[in-house]
Amino acid sequence: MDHPMDLPAAAAAKHVKRVQPEIGEDGKLTGKELQIAVSVNEVFASRLRDDVLTVITTDGQRLVAVLPQTVVDKLKPANEADKQ
Repeated sequence: MDHPMDLPAAAAAKHVKRVQPEIGEDGKLTGKELQIAVSVNEVFASRLRDDVLTVITTDGQRLVAVLPQTVVDKLKPANEADKQ
């Protein structure tokens, strides 16, 4: 079964972060959130639509990032750029 990938897993993982609550030394939540990097092995599928990158992880999380247009232009495959 093929999984849709608009970007290679490494490129998709580079641009999204997982949000996780911060836990203090006392074991209680601090009220802050940590941005945790996503590894290449966790990327199940990715889609790039306009400037929105959506990544589905192997554990079922949906991570979304809005990318600057300069990054989008670099990530678009050459054949897709020719169609526009």
